Amino acid sequence: MSQGSIEINRLQVYAYHGVLAQENRIGNLFEISIKLYYPIQRAMINDNISGTLNYAEIINLIKEVMNKPSHLIENVIERIRVTLVTNYPLIEGGKITIAKLSPPIANTQLESVAVCYEW
Repeated sequence: MSQGSIEINRLQVYAYHGVLAQENRIGNLFEISIKLYYPIQRAMINDNISGTLNYAEIINLIKEVMNKPSHLIENVIERIRVTLVTNYPLIEGGKITIAKLSPPIANTQLESVAVCYEW
């Protein structure tokens, strides 16, 4: 069966992840990009949402996971991955990237820091 993918690109969510106390108190803007692989053929032929991944529902699941603070972005990625594969057995693999858009690093100007995981 053919494999396809659904991508969610640069979803911005305000959350409270980080090691520093100020990150847990003040929060930060995060950007999440996800690519999920699944057998696309059924959706292509049947034109029915039951054969695909509902990206609106996936976005809501990501937001729910992002609402629970973690110290490490790696932990957030794993919680998102587990939530998605549990809710969508069609997922055969994927890639998740989470970027912290304004990391609190003294005397440093940069766009973001990110963690990426592919399985």
